[in-house]
Amino acid sequence: MDPIYAPLILTLRLDQASFQHFQALRQRHFPPERNFIPAHVTLFHHLPGPQVQSILADLRRTTRDTAPFPVEVFAVKSIGRGAAFYLRSRPLEELRERLADLWAPWLIPQDQQGFRPHVTVQNKVQAGEAKATLEALQRTFTPMTARGEGLLLWAYKGGPWEQLADLGFTAKP
Repeated sequence: MDPIYAPLILTLRLDQASFQHFQALRQRHFPPERNFIPAHVTLFHHLPGPQVQSILADLRRTTRDTAPFPVEVFAVKSIGRGAAFYLRSRPLEELRERLADLWAPWLIPQDQQGFRPHVTVQNKVQAGEAKATLEALQRTFTPMTARGEGLLLWAYKGGPWEQLADLGFTAKP
């Protein structure tokens, strides 16, 4: 599938230490046959590939005007057949709202719903395994602060994703 026609996905780039922490947990708990992509925080699940140049222009302006910001990792929760770390950050919510306003005509229903930022470390496993993983993660969980450092734009490739852009936040705090 040509990346320009593939659906686009936008994620938050976290600081390297936080990313590595979540990536290690994802490697340990996510079913290997389904683990095509790195740990991530999805901002938009499906943007139109043919609009990639317009989307990139919006992202360049947005990242130029955004400073890195703290992201609180506040809980580990069940997502049914898996587990995810839930996040909160007012700057992240405001950033997503600005982009959602820009792209409103393009948003699918999933991206029009409420935004609940999280990092999935396990999904699509049997109920017992999901429950055991969740309990183990909750026992060792300590709230932490990650840092949002940029945006990553991906083309969906029917399973794997292809990274199209890595745009760091460059404004001064």
